[in-house]
Amino acid sequence: MNFKGQHILSVNQFDRDSIQAIFDVADKMTPYALRQKRTTVLDGAILGNLFFEASTRTRVSFGTAFNLLGGEVRETTGMSSSALAKGESLFDTARVLSGYSDIITMRHPQSGSVSEFAEGSRVPVINGGDGANEHPTQALLDLYTISKEQQYHGGQIDGIHIAMIGDLKYGRTVHSLSKLLSLFKNVRFTLISPKELAMPEAILQVIRDAGHSVKVTDQLEGSVDADICYQTRIQEERFETQAEADKYRGKFRLNQTIYTKHFQSKTVIMHPLPRDSRADANELDNDLNLHPNLAIFRQADNGVLVRMALFALTLGVENLVSKYDRDVHWYSSKRL
Repeated sequence: MNFKGQHILSVNQFDRDSIQAIFDVADKMTPYALRQKRTTVLDGAILGNLFFEASTRTRVSFGTAFNLLGGEVRETTGMSSSALAKGESLFDTARVLSGYSDIITMRHPQSGSVSEFAEGSRVPVINGGDGANEHPTQALLDLYTISKEQQYHGGQIDGIHIAMIGDLKYGRTVHSLSKLLSLFKNVRFTLISPKELAMPEAILQVIRDAGHSVKVTDQLEGSVDADICYQTRIQEERFETQAEADKYRGKFRLNQTIYTKHFQSKTVIMHPLPRDSRADANELDNDLNLHPNLAIFRQADNGVLVRMALFALTLGVENLVSKYDRDVHWYSSKRL
């Protein structure tokens, strides 16, 4: 894949070679994310960070990644504070805001909206999540995390067993991640969810067509010999009513006792965040916070590396980053 000047809208754009290219550049971003060095390779460049749906990690992660490359960030948050609330089309919004930016990241609650926006944009657009459809950068950072965690345990992505638990119907992160994992070899999927929130058939077909093993169940039982446990929250914002979402709240919880009973001692715990810590949900318990296999915060950190890599590749500066680096002079515990 030639990244320069391209929109990043779907994981369907990637093959294994392009994924490896992203990961290689992400590895090179580590000194800047750890504040060991700083770079000004994107000095003067402007990111339009457009988030028309609630977000903390993804929005801030995109902004941080761009800042770490020396660029500036302009943000719009919430539908009500934008001209879209006045009836402006996505095409018109794109034509205008792309004139103010060098690259745009966008999240929107409607499936297909980011692709529609990209049709009117004069600069590259990166999908930060469009409804229940896709979240390609989350899938890439998840896959990057799986690769790193597997390397630590002496393994690789090929041949892994991943258990995905929770809301697999509306969870766009598991949709995109499943598609990426399908590019690898001999992956085993165990999909655990209420029947009403099962993985969509279209995603199952992608997995099966790629020759992978799939087990679909509505029960967490017995020994699950998974390398990765990918827990998700109930996507209550995707349901028609709060009452409908509440029927599934707390259906599948993971705490130290359940983890010890069902998973291997080396099973890595992942979650796209935010985790719902309310007492009636608590799908990922705080008693796992200090567990060495809890990778959720490493996952979030990896998001900055992957998004830095995507910005560098899309703007064509991936080979110039170190040319513009400098020493860091302020105190930072990240360097210790």
